[in-house]
Amino acid sequence: MSSLLFPLLILALLVPMFLGMRKQKKAMAATAEMQDSLQVGDRVQTTAGLYATIASMDDDTVELEIAPGVITTWSRLVIRERVSDVVEDYSDDDDVSSEFEESAADTEIRLTKDS
Repeated sequence: MSSLLFPLLILALLVPMFLGMRKQKKAMAATAEMQDSLQVGDRVQTTAGLYATIASMDDDTVELEIAPGVITTWSRLVIRERVSDVVEDYSDDDDVSSEFEESAADTEIRLTKDS
């Protein structure tokens, strides 16, 4: 019985390690494929958390526009992901605040009802 315990212990340690390496290789392949498919004009996020637009690209570097007219050069390997161009518009804040405004009569009714 004890002669079987050591090989099972080794197997129990190696299987999770092997599965973890496979998962990591798949993630690296997906990241490399995304970095190869980047194009000028794409919105991206770097590993440092910087959001920018790709202005131009070389084999090893990418120039990112972080603000209008502000272009910085980065390694292509720092591109973490492509992000969507969805921008939420909060210019209707007046409409949102008016939904929560309460008239004096409504306030009096609410206060007398609770007590």
